[in-house]
Amino acid sequence: MYFRGKKKTAQDVYISDPIDTDREGNSITLMDIVAQEDTIADDIDTKIKSEQLYGFIDRALDEREKEIVRMRYGLHGKTPLTQRETAKKLGISRSYVSRIEKKALEKLACEFEK
Repeated sequence: MYFRGKKKTAQDVYISDPIDTDREGNSITLMDIVAQEDTIADDIDTKIKSEQLYGFIDRALDEREKEIVRMRYGLHGKTPLTQRETAKKLGISRSYVSRIEKKALEKLACEFEK
């Protein structure tokens, strides 16, 4: 009876059982392969908030603030820059970039709260 019972479950695969190893020798489970961090709902939420952010940037910020926010956060497919790099490109001090960025982010936060 014991062996019959074992035979019935011998082909069962559990989601946490190792099924292979990766290049570094770490075990890979079925859950690692099946699990997906992102969900469609998260993707849609991110897209909606991104569109809102771009709208808020256009409406709430002046040209200098827009330029600094775009440069600092790499918006519109650009590479994000440090405050020092942004300051050098604009010919202003790093501390001035910091103040403008802080003011712009406060304006954007207020827009999101509305």
